[in-house]
Amino acid sequence: MVIKLKSLTELYRIGRGPSSSHTMGPESAVNLFKSQYPDADQFRAVLFGSLALTGKGHGTDRIIKETFLKPVAIEFDTETVKLPHPNTMDLYAYRNGDIIGYRRFVSVGGGEIKTVADDGMTIEDENQSESPEIYHENSFDEIKKYCTEHDIDIADYVFEKESSCGIDIEEFLSNVWQTMINTISEGLQAEGELPGGLHLQRKARHLYKSNHIDESPETRENRLVCAYAYAVSEQNASGGKIVTAPTCGSCGVVPAVMKYVQKRRDFSDEQIIRALAVGGIIGNLIKSRASISGAQCGCQAEIGSACSMAAASLASLYGMDINQIEYAAEIAMEHHLGLTCDPIYGLVQIPCIERNAVAAMRAINAVSLANFLTDTRKISFDLVIATMYETGRDLSKRYRETSEGGLAKLYTPPERTSDNRNDF
Repeated sequence: MVIKLKSLTELYRIGRGPSSSHTMGPESAVNLFKSQYPDADQFRAVLFGSLALTGKGHGTDRIIKETFLKPVAIEFDTETVKLPHPNTMDLYAYRNGDIIGYRRFVSVGGGEIKTVADDGMTIEDENQSESPEIYHENSFDEIKKYCTEHDIDIADYVFEKESSCGIDIEEFLSNVWQTMINTISEGLQAEGELPGGLHLQRKARHLYKSNHIDESPETRENRLVCAYAYAVSEQNASGGKIVTAPTCGSCGVVPAVMKYVQKRRDFSDEQIIRALAVGGIIGNLIKSRASISGAQCGCQAEIGSACSMAAASLASLYGMDINQIEYAAEIAMEHHLGLTCDPIYGLVQIPCIERNAVAAMRAINAVSLANFLTDTRKISFDLVIATMYETGRDLSKRYRETSEGGLAKLYTPPERTSDNRNDF
């Protein structure tokens, strides 16, 4: 099946954390559902799979209650295993005690939702956002061929395709970049404990302000990259405003790398916007050809994808050619293959926040390698996407955002009350 790429406005979404799959997606589903049943006086939501197992930690029940604004009963079904997607939810509308409506939704990652057919298993794309298929090329090889034949770079390719559908992608990406900058600034100023019961202290401000008397320039740069990534990720963990790049859980990687390189090399905002277009194509390819959902393919689909996006964006900023950009993105993803998603308490905190910082530094290193070794590479970006998807589907569900294995299972918790998981 040929899957066409949609607009980058479907990839970079501005919203509130902590999870694109578990809060932004369900919020969109609830808004759509309640608009179809305005006469309903109460609702019921049944959460399955990862939504059920980590929904409380991610704040899924909280966002559902806040969005419905009417009485709603929420059930967590952790037993049903035959599902169309790991993030599945059923919504029911009632009036005077009688069911007047029902729909099944899946939250496929990055805040995007899809509906399920009457058979309960077939995922349908009803084009909820009315976003058309923008790009006729559906692989990196096809995009590279198009760019070569028309003698344009990837950013120009994005602007051409998006504008042909009436989308002002430059203005959109300008808003995305400004939001990223604001999130970093807010995160660097914030202090205190993150919500959720882990008693995790914010670290971004400390990283940004602290320096050792013998600190080398390289160490200082690494510290700043990490501080930016922590700032965004901590804002996300506290329910702050962020940009999915491509998800909430991996939202700190791209802005950290872009902020670092702009500060270091004095790139203009216009140059950063072009770089975000390049990174967006990388994320779009992964989303359409594989997955950006941790519940479907593990953290490799989130942090790995973000690292690839950041590496491609950075390579384009440095003026590297399309083969070097591809290699940078491929290296970044390849070395995240098999990365599990096992968030403690189902919160987007441990190991999520730290992983954003590590991936930001890895993206920078990937670009350095690609600069020297592109002519020796053997693996294409399209191949590593396919490998990531196959690897993710083979991962035990215990390691796909269910908190049933790994760190989440083996972590010995401190004393913690049962009702503070949704303290956002």
